[in-house]
Amino acid sequence: MSDHASLHSPLHDRHLALGAKLSEFGGWSMPLEYPTGVVAEHTAVRTGVGLFDVSHLGKATVTGPGAAAYVNATLSNDLGRIGPGRAQYTLCCDDETGGVVDDLIVYYRSDEDLLLVPNAANTAEVVRRLRASAPDGVVVTDRHRDDAVLALQGPRSDEVLAAVGLLGGFPYMSFGEQHLAGGPVTVCRTGYTGERGYELVAPNEVAGDLWDALLAAGEAYGITPCGLGARDTLRTEMGYPLHGQDVSMDITPVQARLGWAVGWKKEAFWGRDVLLAEREAGPRRRLYGLRATGRGIPRPGMGVSLTPDVLLGEVTSGTFSPSLRTGVGLALLSTVVEDGSQVGVDVRGRREVFDVVRPPFVATTVRED
Repeated sequence: MSDHASLHSPLHDRHLALGAKLSEFGGWSMPLEYPTGVVAEHTAVRTGVGLFDVSHLGKATVTGPGAAAYVNATLSNDLGRIGPGRAQYTLCCDDETGGVVDDLIVYYRSDEDLLLVPNAANTAEVVRRLRASAPDGVVVTDRHRDDAVLALQGPRSDEVLAAVGLLGGFPYMSFGEQHLAGGPVTVCRTGYTGERGYELVAPNEVAGDLWDALLAAGEAYGITPCGLGARDTLRTEMGYPLHGQDVSMDITPVQARLGWAVGWKKEAFWGRDVLLAEREAGPRRRLYGLRATGRGIPRPGMGVSLTPDVLLGEVTSGTFSPSLRTGVGLALLSTVVEDGSQVGVDVRGRREVFDVVRPPFVATTVRED
């Protein structure tokens, strides 16, 4: 493992003490699963509450006069749809190709102060691009290693949050600046699991006490430490895209059905012209949901066919769904495919039949208020 691949979360020692199995994610050594196992961790989030360390996620600030206007003129979504105290899913696209450099969350603190949370592996590139064209007075700061991010996810997350003295209950995709464990904590009603929950951003020096407090308070609610293996099965059940698989420099927002995260009426954002043209012409391929009719489990890279002789594309994300007890996945396929039809997936040399469906694959509590 290279030096770059050995970055550790501020909670690393706690994960080791809990017996976590570690794996590399975007250059960070992070928990894949704990001794409880992926299925138990997944189920805890769907039915109760789980706690993830996602400190490998990027953190960057854009500050100064005109910061919000600058971000709005570069990233895809329209910040005019929200305001201070709200968060927004958005995309950093390549201006020439429309490909997705990264998908990220913007925390709109004020017109002159925004927090960006990109994916670990793409943080440096997002920061580089934003810095390269930033106007005078707008400063882009990489805080990737300065702050921790914890994700408290599940139907009982509000009770756990209240038990440690943090306020929750605010609308989906909104946040508040609070204090706990002797330091600031940004509490945001977001997550990547499809369940009601919160993501907490705090300085590294506060992270350990925050983690300990949440686990202690959550004992009454059956809280379970969860690794990134469960995070992947949870997000796949929701049809949430993973950068590098379902969206990438080669897969545009139009192809990935992420047009809802694009401010089409804005005068400027990176990739605007090419994406408008693709939307107008219609993409040659799109992301579809797949659900197994038998026992086959789809995995990235598996071929998808209409008939054994007519290849449509390939699986981009796939897993065994612990909630449904069957295989589910996402696939980038020719737009000749229709929702409700059936296709074949080449699962280790066998053609397994899958239904083409619209995610999410399961009903969840993410937007319940």
